[in-house]
Amino acid sequence: MLKKRIIPCLDIKDGRTVKGINFINLRDAGDPVELAEAYSKQGADELVFLDITATVDKRKTLVELVERISERIDIPFTVGGGISSVEDVAALLKAGADKVSVNSSAVQRPDLLNEISERFGNQCLVLGLDANWLDGQWVVFTHGGRTPTGRQAIDWAKEAEQRGAGEILLTSMRKDGTKSGFDIELTKVISGATNIPIIASGGAGKIEDFAEIFHIADAALAASIFHFGEIPIPELKQTLRTQKIAIR
Repeated sequence: MLKKRIIPCLDIKDGRTVKGINFINLRDAGDPVELAEAYSKQGADELVFLDITATVDKRKTLVELVERISERIDIPFTVGGGISSVEDVAALLKAGADKVSVNSSAVQRPDLLNEISERFGNQCLVLGLDANWLDGQWVVFTHGGRTPTGRQAIDWAKEAEQRGAGEILLTSMRKDGTKSGFDIELTKVISGATNIPIIASGGAGKIEDFAEIFHIADAALAASIFHFGEIPIPELKQTLRTQKIAIR
């Protein structure tokens, strides 16, 4: 059995870590380099860095910041935001990223997934999938949750896997920042339709939420509960181990 992964997420806006609720009402959560180093020392299994306005602002992910973070951590590091070409991916991997997450640009041009996978391998390609419940179905949203695509999340997840995505970072927009628990329904739907690892994101509020989602997902991502010290990662891991959940 693959051991479950606990992944802090750094949502970056203008060089600072931010966190909101349902993708809006952002507040400052600290310096991303300092947070990244702290999480690495605390025993996080991986780290995700998302430049959440890169696509909207029509600019590229902050390569310099990626370099600074990668110099201070010794855990796998996934970077996303504004990636639209294999050249973007090459620059980020050179800067120290281990994997890249693509979202809006892949929806707009699905061949991008094939191109990245064929050049760098599917082990470094993560599909960022932001989904919300809309008109009786799970719909894919792009541009930091601003734009509904009308595309069904289950269909997009299947297509992305076929095109070479190695895992899916699945964010439930209705759960994001609410601390009401991960979206079990959405995670089950996408996990059941695909054969690649699922990173569940959105809604973590207490240790029990992780124990529950780990029956479905391969990894769990959270932000504010870690940023603001509500759940220390060592305590989270120790509690999960006592519940016989296989943790790294």
